[in-house]
Amino acid sequence: MNAKVALAESAITLPRGRVSDYFELTKPRVVLMVLVTTLAGFYLGGRAGFDITLALNLLAGTALAAGGTLALNEYVERDTDAMMDRTRNRPLPDMRMRPAEALTFGVLATVAGFLYLTFATNLLCATVTAAITIIYLGVYTPLKRYTWMCNIVGAIPGALPPVAGWAAARGALSWEPIVLFAIMFLWQLPHTMAVARLYRTDYERAGIHLLPEDNIRGGNASNPIVIAGSLGLIAIGIIPTMLGYAGIPYLVIASAMGVWMLAFGITMVRSPGNSKAARRLLLASIVYLPIVLLVLVLDRV
Repeated sequence: MNAKVALAESAITLPRGRVSDYFELTKPRVVLMVLVTTLAGFYLGGRAGFDITLALNLLAGTALAAGGTLALNEYVERDTDAMMDRTRNRPLPDMRMRPAEALTFGVLATVAGFLYLTFATNLLCATVTAAITIIYLGVYTPLKRYTWMCNIVGAIPGALPPVAGWAAARGALSWEPIVLFAIMFLWQLPHTMAVARLYRTDYERAGIHLLPEDNIRGGNASNPIVIAGSLGLIAIGIIPTMLGYAGIPYLVIASAMGVWMLAFGITMVRSPGNSKAARRLLLASIVYLPIVLLVLVLDRV
């Protein structure tokens, strides 16, 4: 009797485990951020009311395309993932999934996402989404093995989701999504540099160049980028209010959050060997983005 129960439990557990592995392959936390920023762009781009059907179609297609793209990224980087503590337990380096399975899943999900967006939203939205995949997989991912400047390139696909959302709502682009792109782009500079500092040893072990070497005085060439990105957030953050697209509450909160990010950025660059400083900047960046986007959405004029 016990053997029968054990067999039944294993029959139930195995499929759940496979589903969990495929779900993990898509980097769900990253996909969630992509969906949130895409939806923010969609809402800000809407003219008359909120089209719930179009929004759901946008989210479905984006989830497929983003999840498939990230699965393909894990397929490409499976060897380096196996060398790092933070990634060695992923489905591919942990050998819970065959590379061919991940490749097939990634290609099918990505293509399905593009097609879904083309027919359920519009061609412009699908084109922006395709550009995200092409730059992320074709430029940023291979560049990580050669230069830390890949962080700047990688900020481009990371900044495009709200542009895709705007395109889905309007079918055209204007200055507003460019501002959204700039906010997302600049936000990623201190964010990714904090990640690079925090996991520097892991990345170096795998031969991934996300951070330049420290100079003889203990400084780092990435320091100006951290400060410039944080200062840029403060400057770009005021534009929606200056152009009459958002109100004073947004201006106050966005400016305060930008100064907060800058303070953590300065602390990190002045303490190059302090992992706590890098972690604080990383956490500050994670808090910054949803708050600023939420206030922008709620305070839209």
